[in-house]
Amino acid sequence: MAPTVYPYENFDDEEDAKTLKQAFKGFGTDEDAVIEIITRRSNEQRRAIASRFKTMYGKDLINELKSELRGNFEDVIIALMTEPIEFQAKELHKAISGLGTDENTLVEILATHDNDTVVRISNAYEGLYQTSLEADIKGDTSGTLKRLLVGLSTGNRDESDVIDEEAAFNDAQALLQAGELLFAGTEESTFTAVLCQRNRPQLRIIFDKYKEIVGHSIEKAIENEFSGNIKEAMLQLIACIRDRTLYLATRLHDAMKGLGTDDRTLIRIVASRSEIDLEDIKEAYEAAYGKSLSERIADDTSGDYKKGLLAIVG
Repeated sequence: MAPTVYPYENFDDEEDAKTLKQAFKGFGTDEDAVIEIITRRSNEQRRAIASRFKTMYGKDLINELKSELRGNFEDVIIALMTEPIEFQAKELHKAISGLGTDENTLVEILATHDNDTVVRISNAYEGLYQTSLEADIKGDTSGTLKRLLVGLSTGNRDESDVIDEEAAFNDAQALLQAGELLFAGTEESTFTAVLCQRNRPQLRIIFDKYKEIVGHSIEKAIENEFSGNIKEAMLQLIACIRDRTLYLATRLHDAMKGLGTDDRTLIRIVASRSEIDLEDIKEAYEAAYGKSLSERIADDTSGDYKKGLLAIVG
């Protein structure tokens, strides 16, 4: 996996703290100095700068940035300054606590991380909000969607790379009998059990077997059998299981298509994947959409917000 942001080689937290302090002086803020430092340091280095800043000036760097910056640009910089697990927990909370539930964000965060990270995010969530992630999901969703999201939030997926062709065939058969062959309705629990528990390589084989048996994709089956939010959530989950990198590239594309921009999704993916696999996501984006991610961001955003995102994307 290839990131776009690496630890800065000649890192000096004291120098960076001084430069940021200087950037806040006088009327207005030197946003270029903020971009230069915050986007070109690793998260660990940024937190070291914040610690040094507090020691030197007796002030909280994140609070200073919040008071100096505005709008989406502020959100980009604060996302970069936040510890990654805590950032994801806060994003989950926003997705649950807004008007309606943002299921796609919940699926994105819970499906793109491994079990250990999901458990750590859940623990951070409870620490921040004094309620469990599972309780909040249950309080905000219902039916099959609730079961799917709770299943993903437990961080209990098989993480081996073991592939069992016979078991895959049996699961494909079970999905068929629970859905398209069922005389009335759908046995949704079979779908949630398979999608939340099987390892990713095994699920890809199950999807192949399903197509062999029925003659069309599992996605088509979901389209036929489900509707509304649960259909959308399952399709997102399947896309992520098939190819996580392409899935995240598609999430970025969807955030910028049409009128207006889904800035939260754009900022979250760019900031949170910058030290993991944003370089890979850029390649997948260009291959899928015939335009570089940088060009698309440049067309869709403006000002310091654009400069900040482009500095991270590289």
